[in-house]
Amino acid sequence: MTNDAALLEALPVAIYTTDAEGRLTSFNEAAAQLWGRRPMLGSETWCGALRLFLPDGSPLPHDRSALARSLRKGRNFPGLEAICERPDGTRISFLTYPTLLRDEQGQVTGAINLLIDATDRRQAEIDSARLAAIVSSSDDAIVSKSLDGIVTSWNAGAERIFGFSAEEMIGQPIFRIIPDELRAEEKQIIARLQAGERVDHFDTVRIAKDGRRVDVSLTISPLRDKTGKVVGASKIARDVTERKQSEALQRLLFDELSHRVKNTLASIQAIASQSLRRAASPAEFVSSFNGRIQALARAHDLLVEGRMTGADIMSILREQVLFGGSDGERIICAGPFLKLEPKAAVQLALVLHELSTNARKYGALSSLDGTIDIGWRTQQEPAPILLLEWHEHGVPNVVPPSSRGFGMTLIERSLEANGGGATVTYGPDGRLWRIRMPLPKEDPFDRAIVIPPGLDLDRVGLPPRPAPPGLAGRRIMVIEDEPLLAMDIEAALEELGCVVVGPAGNLAAARRLVADGVVDAALLDANLGGKPVDELAEALAAKGIPFIFATGYERAELPSRFASIPILAKPFSPEQLGRRLEMLLGLGATGAFELGK
Repeated sequence: MTNDAALLEALPVAIYTTDAEGRLTSFNEAAAQLWGRRPMLGSETWCGALRLFLPDGSPLPHDRSALARSLRKGRNFPGLEAICERPDGTRISFLTYPTLLRDEQGQVTGAINLLIDATDRRQAEIDSARLAAIVSSSDDAIVSKSLDGIVTSWNAGAERIFGFSAEEMIGQPIFRIIPDELRAEEKQIIARLQAGERVDHFDTVRIAKDGRRVDVSLTISPLRDKTGKVVGASKIARDVTERKQSEALQRLLFDELSHRVKNTLASIQAIASQSLRRAASPAEFVSSFNGRIQALARAHDLLVEGRMTGADIMSILREQVLFGGSDGERIICAGPFLKLEPKAAVQLALVLHELSTNARKYGALSSLDGTIDIGWRTQQEPAPILLLEWHEHGVPNVVPPSSRGFGMTLIERSLEANGGGATVTYGPDGRLWRIRMPLPKEDPFDRAIVIPPGLDLDRVGLPPRPAPPGLAGRRIMVIEDEPLLAMDIEAALEELGCVVVGPAGNLAAARRLVADGVVDAALLDANLGGKPVDELAEALAAKGIPFIFATGYERAELPSRFASIPILAKPFSPEQLGRRLEMLLGLGATGAFELGK
């Protein structure tokens, strides 16, 4: 082996030589490795590769390669890229640097060609292009910045999420989209990046161009120069506004579910208590209690069918009055389609159950000749209201009852709790109930209670407040929008010897009650008709009236201003109510204890 041949063989790059006609005269081991084969010297021309391709993948004939062009044109064509296909099918990208060899007279005698493996560079270019495409098309905001907070790149995702274009943000401080209260957070991030740390997902808030606060999840990585020094940061921000809203809605739904379940249990407890108080015998108690629980269950079935958005009046009548029985032929129902919100639907269902039960026991349906006409309409002025008439015929010489039963009290209280009412008149042929129930305003999300004019909920004839020891004679204000619960609380307080002030079942009535009331203590529901009771709590505190939150909500859902006010969790027993009131009156409004937990 000559010295020149030994030198070429020792080089780590692929090199081969040809004569003036392009026939291969030598090649080193690196060239054979690159080609994946050992060509026959003197018979193969231009290149030892099995097949050649241009960078775009199109075939490149050997006689059009860079070395062939150099020999034909008499000048070098260095730095051109080509692809070599090996016998096993693998392909190698390489750069070719042909150099012509000349004799003393300058005539071309051959060529030497240097082949540089460019596979890694080519892959890097492909990866870079692919990464650029990913960054450009990503739905996430991908942003880079210098360590002093100047934005250096801003993709389409960032423009979509924050509203600023790349022209508006590149060269501007990143603080442009960071709320003032979170700027210290950004400084802490920069300090961690300078220490070489990667900041994994964390949720924060950024400001969009239109002033919106955008919930985002951030991942931040350091950017380094060739020496490994941290020179900036890359941020990926994902808009998680919908996720946050979903989480908030889920919390709200769980809280509302807990509240509804507890209120339902408390209602069942109240039905049991009140049915037992008014029952003449155990058998009568079982019958009345079961009937009312079944009425409550049927009402909830209707709400579930309607995805808890409410129930229409005809469906309520079908479940509570008609039952699909034979006496349904004697009941005439007429009125427009009207869907009631959940709470009003349940209350009307219980009212209609009491009316139909009474009609079957003592009224029109207890006689073969009796009939019932049920009609309803709506009135929009001065406020939206449902007017329903229940007219029984074929019951001669009907007279008012000598005592007020639970059913009549339930009907009246259920309607008065939301600003409605009920009246009954007795005639020679039967009885006529006229029922008024306020309806929501046109906005389906506005659940404000409408108080019909002339409805007098002021307290009258309350005796002066005595001051005996214990609970006897103590004046207790009751603010509760569930009529059954209000009735049960009122009965329990009266058994304890208390004077009940109220109850009030809506904000308007409660405001008057608090404004006029001179009481020893108050029981305050934490939510009246879907409205918070912060103003009532403030008014009670301002008057120095100690009070308890009687509620199915958890502490976190109550007004934060009154974190020290005790809670009486629904459902609760008369004994719990009495003990808690004694504790409240002994401690005042500062006793920080939770009750019924």
